[in-house]
Amino acid sequence: MSGFKNIIGHKQVIEHLRSAIKLDKVSHAYILNGEEGSGKKMLASAFAMTLQCETGNDEPCGKCKSCIQAMNNNHPDIIWVTHEKPGSIGVDDIRVQLNNDIGIKPYSSNYKIYIINEADKLTLQAQNALLKTLEEPPAYAVIVLLTVNHEALLQTILSRCITLNLRFVEDDLIKRYLMEVKQVPDYKANISVAFAQGNVGKAINLASTEDFDQLKDDTFSMLRNMNDMEMYEVIEYIKKIAENKLNIEDYLDLITMWFRDVLLFKATNDVNSLVFKDSISDIKKQANERSYNGIENIIDAIDKAKVRLKANVNFELVMELLLLTMKEN
Repeated sequence: MSGFKNIIGHKQVIEHLRSAIKLDKVSHAYILNGEEGSGKKMLASAFAMTLQCETGNDEPCGKCKSCIQAMNNNHPDIIWVTHEKPGSIGVDDIRVQLNNDIGIKPYSSNYKIYIINEADKLTLQAQNALLKTLEEPPAYAVIVLLTVNHEALLQTILSRCITLNLRFVEDDLIKRYLMEVKQVPDYKANISVAFAQGNVGKAINLASTEDFDQLKDDTFSMLRNMNDMEMYEVIEYIKKIAENKLNIEDYLDLITMWFRDVLLFKATNDVNSLVFKDSISDIKKQANERSYNGIENIIDAIDKAKVRLKANVNFELVMELLLLTMKEN
């Protein structure tokens, strides 16, 4: 755990939480809503640590007993609700870890804080059990729900919580962090930032994983050689995609970024504005070979592939259609 000052972006959310602490107007329930990797856990940790800090300020000191316990993840009054089933949080998880515990006063602090990660996975029964506590929480209780999709929660729960939506973080802030703190090379920071689209966690993960480098190299090799590939080679490549460790959306986003670079270079002939500057010779070649209409058809086909995959259309069929569209255009 660390304080607010170490969090990149999310200025409005941080200001809201700090102001609540400073004015002693902390709510009993909050929802931090944002996509995976956006920083919900860090914000919840910083909020909890600050609330429990012995100084009572709007930024934790990092030195008192409470802060040290929080940083070591063993603070008795900061409880992370866990669940064994990956796809859902059951009613017993809420009853045992929250409902049956919340009546016990804080051990050493003014607050007793419960953080439920992946709260949008709460079953209907679990939500109803949580609702009973939200209706009459003890004065010292603060419940923080972390969600990717807060609309999955009952309206009665939403009405009893303050919802704070996490926005995208500016590219410049993420790039500076990657280069100065994580020591990521300039070219790799540029790619990671462009690919992450304002998601700090995703940018850090991409910059530090070899899987992404491998996916990028394999994908660009396919894009370079697509015109010469036979249908059986396309099918083999589809199978390789399916086995890849990274999410299929990452793969499709990567192709989209490639063709946007091709389109941008075709329109401007400017290398400086490209994401994949290190592949300029291949991008230039494809910009000469493809028409504006053809490139736009491919980008549209990628968007359609995403929609079909979300609708659970057969993976191999969707990818085969996409790669054929790319070959035809």
